Amino acid sequence: MSKSSKLRLECLTALTALIAAFAGGLMAAPQAASGEPGQTALKPSYFTELWQLDSKTRASRPGVTYHRSNYALALSYNFRPNPAPLQEVDPEKTLVKPEVTFQLSFKARLWRDILGKNLVLWAAYTQRSFWQLYNFDDSSPFRDTNYEPEVLLTLGTRLDLLGLNVRFVQLGFNHQSNGQSEPLSRSWNRVVANIGLERGPFSLLLKGWYRFPDVDDDNPGLTHYVGFGEVWGYYFLKRHRLGVMVRDNLNFKENRGAVQVEWSFPMFAMMAGYVQYYFGYGESLLDYDHRVHRIGIGFILADWY
Repeated sequence: MSKSSKLRLECLTALTALIAAFAGGLMAAPQAASGEPGQTALKPSYFTELWQLDSKTRASRPGVTYHRSNYALALSYNFRPNPAPLQEVDPEKTLVKPEVTFQLSFKARLWRDILGKNLVLWAAYTQRSFWQLYNFDDSSPFRDTNYEPEVLLTLGTRLDLLGLNVRFVQLGFNHQSNGQSEPLSRSWNRVVANIGLERGPFSLLLKGWYRFPDVDDDNPGLTHYVGFGEVWGYYFLKRHRLGVMVRDNLNFKENRGAVQVEWSFPMFAMMAGYVQYYFGYGESLLDYDHRVHRIGIGFILADWY
C-alpha cells in the first residue's frame, strides 16, 4: 500500500473513531425506558428528548448533546461535480465524482428554565465537509467545508394543530460560512424561526429564516436558490428512520429548490447504516447556485434509539 493510501485510510479511521467517541460521551447519561419514538407511554417523543422539552429529560440528559444528524457517507457519488469556483483559483483544478461527505453537529445547554418557564437557551455548532478522498491525482483535498454556529431559544409547548402536537417553537441567530478567502469565500447571517410538531412515530420540523443584508455579498442571490425556509419530516419504524427535506424558493417563473431523501437502518448499538439522496440547489455554500445530483451510503449516529 502506498504512503498516500495509508494516510487516507488513517484519516478515515480517525474520523470514524472520533464520531464513535463523541457518541459514547453523549450517551453516558442515564437513559429513559426503552421504546419506539412517538410512544410516549414508554419513552418521551423524539423532539422531547432531542430538545429536552420537559424537566425529566433535562434532568436525565447531558448538557452537551446532539443537534442535527452526525453521519459519514463513506461513498458519496456526485453525478454533476462543479469545478468552476475552484478553477477561478486554479484553472487546472479537476474534481472526481465519488467523495466522502460527513457532518458533525452538537449543541450545549446554556440556560434552562428561564424565568421559571419551559424555556431553554442553546448554543449549537454544525460542520459539514466534502472530501475528495478518491481524487488521488490531487492528494485528496477537501472540496468545501461549511461551518455553522447558532444560538437558539427554545420554548416547549403543549398545543395541538391540525391533529399534530406542537412540541416547541424556536427563535435564534445563525451564521454560516466556509472559511475561505476570496474568490471562494461564502457566508451569510440570518434570523431563524423553527416549529416542531409530532404525532406518534411522525415528526415534522418547519424552518424559516430571514437573511440580514450583506454590503459585501460574496454569494449574491443566495435566497433565490435556497428560499426562506425548508421542511423536514421523519417517520420512525422500529429502529429505522425515514426522512425527507423539501426546500423551494416559491418563485414559479425561476423555480429553484432541493429535496433530500434518507433512510437509516439498524446496524450496531448506536450506529445505523445510512443512505442519503440529494437533488437540487444549496447543498453547500460553494455550490449554492449549482444543481447537485448525489447519492451516498455510510453510517449515522442513531440518536432516536
